[in-house]
Amino acid sequence: MIDPTLDRQRRAEAMANAQIPGLDSHKADPSKELPVPKHPAPAEAASGVVASTPKRDVIDVSGAPIEPPTEAEIEQITEDVIGQLKSVYDPEIPVDIYELGLIYKVELEDDRLLKVEMTLTAPGCPVAGEMPEWVREACEVVAGVRRVEVSMTFDPPWTADRMSDEAKLELNML
Repeated sequence: MIDPTLDRQRRAEAMANAQIPGLDSHKADPSKELPVPKHPAPAEAASGVVASTPKRDVIDVSGAPIEPPTEAEIEQITEDVIGQLKSVYDPEIPVDIYELGLIYKVELEDDRLLKVEMTLTAPGCPVAGEMPEWVREACEVVAGVRRVEVSMTFDPPWTADRMSDEAKLELNML
């Protein structure tokens, strides 16, 4: 008896290969009939270039509207983003990254892409690879934001002067 899981995998692979232009591996065994795809692959021109690009369904699951944000939405998104940034902490310092002054710039574009430019207290910070991901994950949950891009910069370098008074007080620097 043929394992049904293995048989399903083979059929799925054969169906996928059947849609690749120029790949004739699915014709190697004529005893196995493959279903005809609903949307066959586009024909190739003599130059080898695909004549037309098939339409693909793009589904946006962010829940954010497509229109540019209104002024009221921008204010709400700004408050929410700041709140989310204040939930991210440098593990070596008991102060959030917003109050530490690690966030240099936050920009919301008309397509609701949120761009965050940030730095670290030092280029050799042990969480340098992880912190931008923490920031991205924190900001992704903000209502009205479709996507988040976080970029890292060390120009200008971070100094303690960028810290808020609240952060300085927390660290006994006032």
